[in-house]
Amino acid sequence: MRHSILTLVLAGLLSTQAAAQELNLYSSRHYQTDEALYSGFTKAAGIKLNRIEAGEDPLIARIINEGAASPADVLVTVDAGRLWRAEQAGLFQPIQSKVLAERLPANMLAAGNQWFGFSARARVIVYNKLTVNPADVQNYEDLANPKLKGKVCTRSGGHIYNLSLMSALIEHNGEAKAEQWAKGVVDNFARAPKGGDTDQIKAVASGECGVAISNSYYYVRLLKSTKPEDQKVIAATGLIWPNQKTTGTHMNVSGAGVIKTAKNKDAAIKFLEYLTSNEAQTYFAEGNNEWPVVKGAPLNNKALASLGTFKMDTLNIGVLGKNQPTAQKIFDRVGYK
Repeated sequence: MRHSILTLVLAGLLSTQAAAQELNLYSSRHYQTDEALYSGFTKAAGIKLNRIEAGEDPLIARIINEGAASPADVLVTVDAGRLWRAEQAGLFQPIQSKVLAERLPANMLAAGNQWFGFSARARVIVYNKLTVNPADVQNYEDLANPKLKGKVCTRSGGHIYNLSLMSALIEHNGEAKAEQWAKGVVDNFARAPKGGDTDQIKAVASGECGVAISNSYYYVRLLKSTKPEDQKVIAATGLIWPNQKTTGTHMNVSGAGVIKTAKNKDAAIKFLEYLTSNEAQTYFAEGNNEWPVVKGAPLNNKALASLGTFKMDTLNIGVLGKNQPTAQKIFDRVGYK
């Protein structure tokens, strides 16, 4: 009898230890190179990583619906706006980590340390080399200049990427000027917003549009492509880092936070800390042509490096979420569908 009890106790301890060596990750990142990111963590920490992958908003809704019973320990997703929405839904918990505080730039730590940015993407301007003088579109504000009437293309104003850009403009310029800008952009549309960022770049190359706003990694994907049609797009277009003499180019993130009900909190913190390692930063850059955010982390992505250095906006990522409700109201008022 005593032997049986001892066996059960040992079995319970082993079960607890095994559970402590697991991490349940909900991720909206779907890049093949992320496999190396996850296997690298397991190798470094000895922690098994279980993944559930889906779209950004469905994952957030799933965690909300699962409530306290959710197995999720960490949410990894793209865009500060979505991470802010998860925070507002009460999904994250504050994390105190010396590694995160020392490795990440201050603007990559959202207020309260509930979520963090681990890689950055730029919102750039792409122009047609034959029809647009790049000197006319050096800033986001220039997109509202009547000189560009009938030449501007973007994806939907309701898309999170454009809402985050608008959030930054609200913070820098004030709500009134931001609304004036949005109205000017709508007045300059070449067509109604539609499609994704790659569609905007191709529309610029074809001459349907003169300029467009795009996340930088879409442009780099075309730059790295060996398809002749993609190389024609690159040859016909140019890329501008906006606002180099003012606020710097708007930056957004891939980021993560620890779920409030995480059953494996220690493992979750170790995972976030691993994401700041040079190894993980390299995987992020390779996975989606994004910039490492950790100072001194190597940039081995040659296509990305070929674009050169530029001044980045250092606005805190939390602000990009906080201003989104106002950004959406402005877009609605000016008819930026």
